[in-house]
Amino acid sequence: MLGDIGVKSVDDLFAAIPAEYRLTRDLNIPRSFAESEIVEFFRDRAAENGQGYATFLGAGAYSHYRPVVIDSLVSRGEFFTAYTPYQPEIAQGTLQAIFEFQTMICELTGMDVANASMYDGSTGAAEALMMAVRVTGRHKSVIATSVHPEYREVISTYAKHQGMPLVTVAYGKNGRVDLEALDKAVDSETAGVLIQSPNFFGIIEDIAAISDIVHKKGALLAVSIAEAVSLGIVKPPAEADIVSMEAQSFGVPLGFGGPYCGVMATRDKFIRQMPGRLAGETLDRDGKRGFVLTLSTREQHIRREKATSNICTNQALVALMCTIFMTIYGKQGMKELAQQNLAKAHYAAAEFQKHGAKLAFEGAPFFNEFVIQTKTYPRAINDRLLEQRIVGGFPLKRFYPELDNASVWCCTETTSKASIDAAAKEVGR
Repeated sequence: MLGDIGVKSVDDLFAAIPAEYRLTRDLNIPRSFAESEIVEFFRDRAAENGQGYATFLGAGAYSHYRPVVIDSLVSRGEFFTAYTPYQPEIAQGTLQAIFEFQTMICELTGMDVANASMYDGSTGAAEALMMAVRVTGRHKSVIATSVHPEYREVISTYAKHQGMPLVTVAYGKNGRVDLEALDKAVDSETAGVLIQSPNFFGIIEDIAAISDIVHKKGALLAVSIAEAVSLGIVKPPAEADIVSMEAQSFGVPLGFGGPYCGVMATRDKFIRQMPGRLAGETLDRDGKRGFVLTLSTREQHIRREKATSNICTNQALVALMCTIFMTIYGKQGMKELAQQNLAKAHYAAAEFQKHGAKLAFEGAPFFNEFVIQTKTYPRAINDRLLEQRIVGGFPLKRFYPELDNASVWCCTETTSKASIDAAAKEVGR
């Protein structure tokens, strides 16, 4: 194999990897364990988890209540062992579940069509911008700095070898995208503009105003949503051309960072440029309703050079969790869930201010996250809260050096009044 690709040795093959990251020793693998020892090991590790802790962490991964029926249903063998349903005659259940997922996502986002899920919110955002490039024939992308910083890192990785220049636009004093700066950044070479709403600071963007600026320049607007529950009460971004969403809040466990469930929804006219799977409804020869994969543009289905994306892992099982969650809650339940998140976050923000904290951004609405500035460094506050079995907010200085002593705090339906009151006393110290 090395000879065929013109490389002399394995060391030459891996020369592109910096030396400090190459493993030059034997793996440090422990001896074999008995089954009883393995069970005991994992029981001990599970005991190290933060059970019984209240949490104010959000920042793209949210602690919501998961109805117990979700795990009962997704653990059924028909779903749990299924992969991409190439053969519709033996995969009607999986295909229908995907179809229902797509339908509900369209209802929530105000879009015409949704795919059967992506890896997660970050890769979905990157795919949205690459889709804008294909649709417009342009190459430049504009991204708001209020988009999740890790999403921006993933997009930068995607863009590196795509010939897709990236331009960032700052946020204003109220935490929203600076509209004047956006107007200057978008030009005749801009394919797509990516914003997030609610953004990384929890603030809801003015989608209509941003849409006017973007569309006047002939570019497409992609809206990323990291907190899916917000759609229970926040007006969907109907002015957008592409919606990319992380659906983890819909019944997907935090699970140390994944697997999660990315969503992409768009307009009918862009459907052939949308990556991933699409389940469609049809009729069989007897006139009975049936479901099939349709317009699939992945490299597994068509010639690789014609594919819109090389994402091929099947996230349908995770999407099924979201489908069950949305079905259980229903339209009214989703609204009430969002109202609880909204009310608790606004109560917390008010209490924090009473105890000396300051809202970093004022004058713009927020959902279940908000940024506060404190007298002391946020990590010191978090250390004190941990002693009370409370996980505090997310310090922002790592990603936003200008936001010194600032942190983003999240409240969901799982956040108790007692936890909010206890945290409020600490943030003012």
